[in-house]
Amino acid sequence: MPFSTFLANELIDHVLKAATYTAPANVWIGLHTASPTDAGGVGEVSGNAYVRIKIGTGGVTDFSAGAAKTTNNDGAISFPVATPGNWGVITHVSISDAVTAGNLLFHGPLDASKTINAGDQAQFNAGDLDVTFA
Repeated sequence: MPFSTFLANELIDHVLKAATYTAPANVWIGLHTASPTDAGGVGEVSGNAYVRIKIGTGGVTDFSAGAAKTTNNDGAISFPVATPGNWGVITHVSISDAVTAGNLLFHGPLDASKTINAGDQAQFNAGDLDVTFA
């Protein structure tokens, strides 16, 4: 998943200008029906019981320690069941620093798109959501 413009700028300033960047205590995983831009989220699912899923302190799961410039989710990340309607064709995933709005941190395409109809539940199994620094 590429960095967002926000996170890239924060890390550059943190490393090269000794500016303070405080990592969020929690991050939230979001699903998209279109490719988010580096500047912000686009096409995030809304309605029909959709919510971003909290990761980190007090969250559902966490990410493994970084190694070889990559990490992945330690446990399953399960979204609510889509109800009463569909979420559409999910093509991208994002990581943000707030449950709604906030700053986009990472985003990227799924290996394969997934249609979420009413009654379906989106899930990333443990180890399926990779974040890589390229």
